[in-house]
Amino acid sequence: MDISPLAGKIAALSLGALPVSYALNHVSALSHSLGVALMSALILGQLFVAIYTLSRGEICYDPLYAVFAVFAFTSVVDLLIALQEDGYMVGFMEFYTKEGEPYLRTAHGVFICYWDGIVHYLLYLAMAGAIRRRRRYRNLGLYWLGSFVMSILVFLPGNILGKYSSEIRPAFFLTIPYMMVPCWAGVRVFNQSRASTCCTPSAVQEEQRKGLLQRPADLALFIYLILAGFFTLFRGLVVLDCPTDACFVYIYQYEPYLRDPVAYPKVQMLVYMFYALPFYGLAAYALIFPGCSWLPDWALVFAGAIGQAQFSHMGASMHLRTPFTYRVPEDAWACFFVCNLLYALGPHLLALRCLLWPAFFQHLPPRSPAPDKKQN
Repeated sequence: MDISPLAGKIAALSLGALPVSYALNHVSALSHSLGVALMSALILGQLFVAIYTLSRGEICYDPLYAVFAVFAFTSVVDLLIALQEDGYMVGFMEFYTKEGEPYLRTAHGVFICYWDGIVHYLLYLAMAGAIRRRRRYRNLGLYWLGSFVMSILVFLPGNILGKYSSEIRPAFFLTIPYMMVPCWAGVRVFNQSRASTCCTPSAVQEEQRKGLLQRPADLALFIYLILAGFFTLFRGLVVLDCPTDACFVYIYQYEPYLRDPVAYPKVQMLVYMFYALPFYGLAAYALIFPGCSWLPDWALVFAGAIGQAQFSHMGASMHLRTPFTYRVPEDAWACFFVCNLLYALGPHLLALRCLLWPAFFQHLPPRSPAPDKKQN
């Protein structure tokens, strides 16, 4: 397979995080937070130089190749942190979670490390492979962009606003480039050409003549979007301390994790309310009125965002690092999992529908004017 040389090259660089982390864990100078920050910046800088030296052709073709290679290294580091905090390994990243970013030891921090170390890592390898073979990776890039931005939107404010706000160390400022990269990467990904579709103008016209009731799959998605919108608004009101009985019952009997003082669940619900809720309304509109060509791209971005957010939220709600009083009660497990799994699954089904059957969302080509008939 033509992907094997690439996988070996990028994986070899990223798996270098194993010996590097183990060695740094035994350096006494890294018992100070400033030393951790400086050493982390130095390693990332040296890694970038090594990648540029080894892959100059790929970087000249697409500079995001270097970004994906560096982030693949950090993804392995995040996976090491998650495995260490869950007790599956020792002696690798204790120095960083103690003196660098102690909030990574929270339940939310552990699960964003799992997501970054598995899902993002595979996406980085796939996108770097596409660059090496001079192929498009627009769909993968959009999904990664949504996932990456969502993790930042919740994790950084949660660190500042939650109970770990007094634990901010110099290594926290290494996340500033992480805030800039999605802006630049998003522009480059969106500017890539879309994959051509096989829909003829007549097929597009025929599909766009159908009403919502004639498209059962779209009708089901429309109903989902409306229900998900109400659920999003409801949970946003819950974390805003709405005094109604329904909100009180929900936060104490179904999702007490929303009361956790780490602030990540509250920030997550507010991000849902201010960003996901408008998207649900716009997506429902796009399922009724044809020609909304923006939906396939943004459905992928949104699917990545919700996938990352729900994975972290559901995992942290059940994790042992979450205090017992804030974990989901055993008698509410079924309701909690069904609601949150459906909340995560729906955007992925919407994105899949847009990718497989895009005719309804395409713009019809302008009709050529009829030739003027000569008058005798």
